[in-house]
Amino acid sequence: MDGVRSDVKVVESPRRVRLYDVLLRFLGLVFTLAAAVLVGATKETKTVPISLADGLPTLHLTFTAKWQYMSAFVYFLVSNAIACSYAAGSLAYSVAALSFKHNATVVLIILDLIIMALLFSANGASAAVGIIGQHGNSHVQWRKVCDLFDDYCHHMAAALVLSLFGSFAFIWLVVLAVLGLRKKQK
Repeated sequence: MDGVRSDVKVVESPRRVRLYDVLLRFLGLVFTLAAAVLVGATKETKTVPISLADGLPTLHLTFTAKWQYMSAFVYFLVSNAIACSYAAGSLAYSVAALSFKHNATVVLIILDLIIMALLFSANGASAAVGIIGQHGNSHVQWRKVCDLFDDYCHHMAAALVLSLFGSFAFIWLVVLAVLGLRKKQK
């Protein structure tokens, strides 16, 4: 078999869509969209009887809980909307790009990292407000409100969990992309 040569070359397809990249971007899109929609649609109104003194009639006051009333929840909703929009754009780019050039990969890693940080900061702010709503703060005389607005608090907690799943999707995008760059350098 000496002297037998083959002129067949193995050519790699120019289009390399990484399945994990598409899947994680899609999951980030779905989770952040669901979190933003859940927060935006959450509202609860309750009528509370308040007795000021014995002998006086009871007052019935109506209170409403909305995401717009707390700046941390506004930040949470806007951050998830930004992350969802970015996930949709980056998903379209990932699928449409013929191949990932090194510079494009680095830009995507940096943007994924920024979105991940944005989501985690919004999640932390919302969780802090949620804990105060759940337990109150006796040092500053903030009463707990989740015993009154229990549906509202459950919806906000579910939105927080969904957003955390979206955040973890972006963490995995960053980790896997950095590992992929490391392999390319070897």
